[in-house]
Amino acid sequence: MKKILYLLLALTTLHANAQNISYFTVNRDSTVFRLTQAGASHLASLPLKCLQQEYPNKTSHTAAAAADQLQSPQQMHPAFYGCFDWHSCVHGHWMLVRLLKDFPSLPEAQQIRASISKNITPANIQQEVAYFGMPLSKNFERTYGWAWLLKLQQELLTWNDPDAIAWRKTLQPLCDTVISLWMNFLPKQTYPNRTGVHPNTAFGLVLALDYARTAGNTTFEQAIIRSAKGIYLHDKNAPTAWEPDGSDFLSPSLEEADLMRRVLNKPEFLQWFNTWISTVGLQHLTQLPVVSDRTDLQIVHLDGLCFSRSWCMKGIASLLPASDKRKQLLLHAAIKHLNASLPNIASGSYGGEHWLASFAVYALVNE
Repeated sequence: MKKILYLLLALTTLHANAQNISYFTVNRDSTVFRLTQAGASHLASLPLKCLQQEYPNKTSHTAAAAADQLQSPQQMHPAFYGCFDWHSCVHGHWMLVRLLKDFPSLPEAQQIRASISKNITPANIQQEVAYFGMPLSKNFERTYGWAWLLKLQQELLTWNDPDAIAWRKTLQPLCDTVISLWMNFLPKQTYPNRTGVHPNTAFGLVLALDYARTAGNTTFEQAIIRSAKGIYLHDKNAPTAWEPDGSDFLSPSLEEADLMRRVLNKPEFLQWFNTWISTVGLQHLTQLPVVSDRTDLQIVHLDGLCFSRSWCMKGIASLLPASDKRKQLLLHAAIKHLNASLPNIASGSYGGEHWLASFAVYALVNE
């Protein structure tokens, strides 16, 4: 009966902006879900509204002198100044690229291409590179924004499209800069960041590792694997009862598992995972967070938590044996979390609209 209820929930038509939009479809046994073109079109509309919207803006800039303190967001970051902050602008670009790849006939296709081409130019990227060379800017967006930049480049590397080829060639110097900074940082990272927000170490390493493998950068890949094993391999008994924090958009426990499933082979991962999250702890993480105020810039993070939990649960479930009861628990919970927050992406509040669509798309397309 519970399985039937979950399946009915997954197949429910979602509503957004008073329009009937079926964001995704689910197969008969509710183990696979896919984004629809109608859903893709709706989600694409959100970053398209803000890639070139400069304000409101959270720059996270550390000023060395009055000259750079007085610069506008677009002057500091001519490529990625929109969507409230640098990292949201970057993953907004990633999301639009991914949607174009999967749905080339999107009604917004030409607008997407024009918008990205306006931002990713040689001159703009050269200035972004120069920003990271400033004395107080070497840890800017470490490691969340770095990770999303590499995710964007990974998407471009796997798309044989004239615009994509031009964009990735233009973007590569900035990616090389971030990789160099990361390679210098990894040996010094004695302890991971285990918060559920931007500095979370595991999430950053997931996207970095995926990029390194796609790009064939084995030096970077091996450095990430060494670091992940060094700081996570002996972890046991995740404190899942402490989750979520009131501003989490990542689950520290699940993000760590999502990383280790990439670092370890299947038998090693299963052995590690069995000592990392108990069945009771896993059941706790399947309970939906309460989002009490979507106009609050911190509380609305919990909608993002629904999406990030969903992609972690789906990824972890893919390695569990079919006979493992945790597999179905995770797959059903992944869909339940999607259903909880997808209708609220276009909430009318910029605090969620400037970034949540990217999380939704990543949850829907991530394998």
